[in-house]
Amino acid sequence: MEMFLSAVLGELTTRSINFFINKSSKPSALDVEDRLRRVLLRAQVIVDEAMGRHITNQAMLQQLDMLRDAMHRGYYMLDTFRYQSHDKEDAKDQVVSHSLSLSKLSSLKGFCFSTGTSTRILEQLQKALDNLSSMILDVDELVVFLTSYPRMYHQPYNMHLLLGNCMFGRQMEAELIIKFLLHTQPNGSEELEVLPIIGPGKVGKTTLVAHVCKYERVRDHFSEILFLRDHEFTDDDLTTFGEGCAMKHQNGLSNSNKDRRLLVVVELVGDLNEDAWNRLHSASKQRAQSGSKIILISQSDKIVKFGTTQALTLKYLSYEAYWYFFKTLTFGSMDPEMHPRHVHLAMEIIRTLNGSLLGANMASHLLRNNFGIHFWCRVLAFLRGLIQKHVSRFGVHPFDLVDQNRTAHLGRMATPSEVFVVYDQYQRSSEEEVPKIRIEEVMYGNVKPHGKFEVLGWRSRIAPYYSYVYTCEIRELKTTAAKRKRSMRNGVTLRQFCHYEAYGEGYLNML
Repeated sequence: MEMFLSAVLGELTTRSINFFINKSSKPSALDVEDRLRRVLLRAQVIVDEAMGRHITNQAMLQQLDMLRDAMHRGYYMLDTFRYQSHDKEDAKDQVVSHSLSLSKLSSLKGFCFSTGTSTRILEQLQKALDNLSSMILDVDELVVFLTSYPRMYHQPYNMHLLLGNCMFGRQMEAELIIKFLLHTQPNGSEELEVLPIIGPGKVGKTTLVAHVCKYERVRDHFSEILFLRDHEFTDDDLTTFGEGCAMKHQNGLSNSNKDRRLLVVVELVGDLNEDAWNRLHSASKQRAQSGSKIILISQSDKIVKFGTTQALTLKYLSYEAYWYFFKTLTFGSMDPEMHPRHVHLAMEIIRTLNGSLLGANMASHLLRNNFGIHFWCRVLAFLRGLIQKHVSRFGVHPFDLVDQNRTAHLGRMATPSEVFVVYDQYQRSSEEEVPKIRIEEVMYGNVKPHGKFEVLGWRSRIAPYYSYVYTCEIRELKTTAAKRKRSMRNGVTLRQFCHYEAYGEGYLNML
C-alpha cells in the first residue's frame, strides 16, 4: 500500500512540475505552429483512414467526429496564423485595395475571423494544439480497432478526389441510417418503421440517403428501393404506386415473397398532411412484407410525429469544416503552402459563400480552373461588392435567396452595368438533359444569352447525381437621372458609377 501511494504521489509530483514548467515557459508562436502542424498530420492520418471504413460502433464514430472537428479547428487556426500577414500584401493590389476596406460580412451567418493581437492568436493556437493532442491520446484504442473494420473503397492518392466523390463529414449520420435500415424487428412484427430526416435546405439530406442506398449491404437487404417526391403520391389513386418514381432499384436476388422488403424514400417539398400520409402508409403496407421501411425527408420538423424512431437532424457544417472542404477541393493536388496569397484569398472568398455546399462546389471549380492571383482578386472584390449592395438593398444575403428558390439579383463581373437575375432553381436527374452554359460563364465570364435562359450550376458526382439548373435573365442596371446628375457633379462618369454600384464605395476611394 505504501509503495502504491508513493508511486501515485511521485506521478502527481512529476505532473505538477511539468505543469508549472509549461506554464512558466512561453513558447514562441513558430514553435507552437510547428507542433500543431505535426499533431494535425497525425490526426489526419487517423481521420482519413477512418473515412474509408465501415465503422458500426457508435462510440467510435462519436470519438472520430470529435477528433475530426478538432482537426478542422486546428487547420483553420493554423491557416489563420500563417496567412494573416497577406492582408497588407493584398492591400497593395489595385484590384482589391478597395474591397479590403469593405465589411467582412462576418455577421451574416456567425462566421468570425480572428483579428486580435498576436498574443490572442498564440493563445488560440496553443488551445487548438492542447485539445488535439489530448484527443489523439484518447483514441489510442480506437486506432488499434480501426483496422478490424472492412474498407468501403480504395482511398485515392489525393484527398480532393475522395471528397469530390463522397459525402463529406456525414459518416456518423450515414451509419445511423444504415443501422435503422438493417434493424430487424423482433417476433416478425409487420409494423412499418419510419425514420424522419429533417434539416435546412441544401444541407444534403437527400444526398445522404441516396449515398447510403448505394452501399451493397443496404441494396442486398431490400428487394426494392423507391425514391418518391411528394407530388407522386398525393393523387387520390395510388394503384400505380412506385411507377415513375425518381429512382428505382430492384434486387433480383431477393424477390421471393417471404423476403420482399421494400424501402420507400419520400422527399417532401412542403408539409405532409395526415390524409396523404395515411394513403402512402397504406399503399406501402399493401405492397411490402415484414421488415420494410420508410424514410421521410423534409425541411419541416412537423414530420417528426410520423416517425417510429427518433428523427435525424442534419445541420450545416461548422465554419472550420467548411473551410477544410473548400480548401481541399480548390487546391486539389497542389500544395496550398506553396501558394500563400491564394490561400489567404480563398479564406476571404469562402466568407462570402455563406456556408453553402453548392456554392463551395461551384466556387472551387471556378477558382481551380482559373488559378491566377489577379483573377482571384477580381472574384473577391466582385463578391464583396455584390453582397454588400444586395444586403443593403434587400436586407438578405443573395445566396440565401437562391437556396430558398427565391428571386435574387446578382451581378456580372465583366459587365458591372448589368444585373444577373436568378429566378428559379431546380434539380434534374442524371438521365435528363442539362444546359450547356454554366453559371460561372455568365457571372464571371463574357457569355451573355438573351431573354430568359437556363444555366447549369453544378453537376454532382455523388448519388443521386442531381444537376442543379437555374432559370436566369440579364438586365441592364437601372440608373435614375438624379443618380447620374449626382455622379457627374462629383466628377464620376456613368461607367464609374456602375463600378460603384457593383463594388461599393471603396471603389471611389481609388479614384
